[in-house]
Amino acid sequence: MAKKKIVVLTGAGMSAESGLKTFRDANGLWEGHDVMQVASPEGFANDPELVLEFYNQRRRQLLEVAPNKGHHDLAAMETDFDVHIITQNVDNLHEQAGSSKVLHLHGELLKVRSTENENDIRYWEKDLIVGDVDQNGHQLRPHIVWFGEMVPQLDNAIAITKKAEVLLIIGTSMQVYPAASLIHYVRMGTPIYFIDPKSKVGASDFPNLQIISKTASEGVSEVIRMLQKT
Repeated sequence: MAKKKIVVLTGAGMSAESGLKTFRDANGLWEGHDVMQVASPEGFANDPELVLEFYNQRRRQLLEVAPNKGHHDLAAMETDFDVHIITQNVDNLHEQAGSSKVLHLHGELLKVRSTENENDIRYWEKDLIVGDVDQNGHQLRPHIVWFGEMVPQLDNAIAITKKAEVLLIIGTSMQVYPAASLIHYVRMGTPIYFIDPKSKVGASDFPNLQIISKTASEGVSEVIRMLQKT
């Protein structure tokens, strides 16, 4: 018997319990920087040292934290369900916890790529500095989708979401596009569970949506109990 297909959309709240701060604070700044300074092609062209150091700090922090209970519970769900995770997060905590099918919409912090060849991608744990180049002498950059850039995995994410028999949304405001649009691709009648202690999505917007106002760890445990009863 085929396992039920669970598609999970995760955002910054998923990793918050691991100690990873969300990039953007209440006033819209990213760690004190205007977002366009550190997360746009123009910002990188204007001050590559600033941008590289911004991501170096994020990368160092990632290497010091571990997956939380929510990550581990999602990985454990693969025993009973066909689980595919689509994440806006650039950390690898889902993979560390053991999830086998993870799609990163916005790139990955532990990867870099050539500024000349976007398909020249390599794993990277150390600091990235000006002068780190590919085999043809082109500067390497973070493998991150910056503002103003295409989201290359979006079509794959849409295709996955369309097949969902259950949609689980965790720790994301569903305000950032195009990621926020994915909820509109689930088939009519698909159960949707929205785990977020500060959810701003109205249940009336989606008749099959159930809001669980809890943290990622608490909410995932609750959804697992619900799904195991169905």
